Amino acid sequence: MRLIAIIVTAIFINNYVMSQFLGICPFLGVSKKVETAAGMGVAVIFVMALASAASWLAYNFILVPLGLEYLYNIAFILIIASLVQFVEMFIKKSSPSLYQALGVFLPLITTNCAVLGVAVSNMQAGYNFIEAVVNGVGGAAGFAMAIILFAGIRERIARNKILPAVSGFPIALISAGLMSIAFLGFSGISLM
Repeated sequence: MRLIAIIVTAIFINNYVMSQFLGICPFLGVSKKVETAAGMGVAVIFVMALASAASWLAYNFILVPLGLEYLYNIAFILIIASLVQFVEMFIKKSSPSLYQALGVFLPLITTNCAVLGVAVSNMQAGYNFIEAVVNGVGGAAGFAMAIILFAGIRERIARNKILPAVSGFPIALISAGLMSIAFLGFSGISLM
């Protein structure tokens, strides 16, 4: 039951994009088409799940025994950067069209604060290994859900007439704000 509560909380209540406002750069930059947003979502799920596992292992088996807990940010960033390089090489080889569509935003997963945020939140919450991985997968699934929903909204907006004063990026920010308010409705739910 605790694992289900962790995953539901990560997806809806503490959504990294909609509630904690982490990962906004790829959220706004890759959300013009649903296909591209889905590709980014899958890449973030893969990276966040692996980063959660690897950062938990590094923190608990290297940093804590050596008394170097204060280096967790540097260690987590190195782990995430390595994982993103692996994902980038894999996508470039397996799906060149997705690699082209993601463009500069794929390497930016390295600096995606949502990926670092899940590693830090796992450490601060004191999760065990399984809970940390489940929180990583849930957080990434919440990110993917938010970016795909937002891409769908932006595609619909692009097909409609919008006032010139708010067309383009301003209407995207307004839509993101309204989505965030919708996710605020989940904040009163307590599962744990």
